[in-house]
Amino acid sequence: MSEARIITLPPGGMLLGLGSDLIDVDRIAGVLERQGDRFLNRVFTDEERAYCFSMKYPHKHLAARFAAKEAVSKAFTTGIGAELGWKSISVYHGSRHEPLVRLDEKGEGLLKQVGGTSVLLTLSHTDTAAMAVAAIVKAV
Repeated sequence: MSEARIITLPPGGMLLGLGSDLIDVDRIAGVLERQGDRFLNRVFTDEERAYCFSMKYPHKHLAARFAAKEAVSKAFTTGIGAELGWKSISVYHGSRHEPLVRLDEKGEGLLKQVGGTSVLLTLSHTDTAAMAVAAIVKAV
């Protein structure tokens, strides 16, 4: 089962940045096998880890969130690094189970710097791959 939704701009909104990422689920499983909690604690928030490990196949959900963080960082054109860390970007679910992005202080500062008002996100995964597309938008 995939997590997917249509990304729509707010009426009169402006697209400021777009990023995408695709990752093999086995890659995340392999890193987790080699690095374990060190990887989990460095990349994912407590909320993300709790959600993923509450699911029957946590690797698919971890991979989707990893792809989301990469996609958001690409939309900002910074990548993951000094300006935006792994935990600067957190994925959670809205009332309709749609994926939403929560940014930390660094991320919010970067969002304001580029003139954005929000980050839209869509996720999808299969047994073998996960992908994400993120858009930085400005509501007008």
